[in-house]
Amino acid sequence: MFKNGIGKKLWIIPDCELPEAGEGVLKGHESVIVVNDNDEDVTIKVTLFFSDKDAYENIEWKVGAQRVRCFRMNNPDDMSGYVVPFDTQYAMKLVSSGNIVVQYGRLDNRQTNLAYYTTMGFSE
Repeated sequence: MFKNGIGKKLWIIPDCELPEAGEGVLKGHESVIVVNDNDEDVTIKVTLFFSDKDAYENIEWKVGAQRVRCFRMNNPDDMSGYVVPFDTQYAMKLVSSGNIVVQYGRLDNRQTNLAYYTTMGFSE
């Protein structure tokens, strides 16, 4: 029997900005953590929105059934080859083939007093 997982199919993360690696052992990064509670794999289409250029739509993620995956914005392999620019304000839209739960995190380590925060994306 197919289990339709918890979560939503449409998510928006409005406050993205990839920091450079910074100082210290922990390196600056952004990540999106996706939980797929479905009995089937999901495919996620990712769109990046910028204030000064056209949206970028050629990013696709896959998350296995009953799995969690962390996608790092500073890893082009996680971004379908796209290199996210550092220190640039952008937003992200995720459209999934099944219900998912999405959390965003940023570690900003451009100074010794690092800042780390996570937030849930907005879902519709």
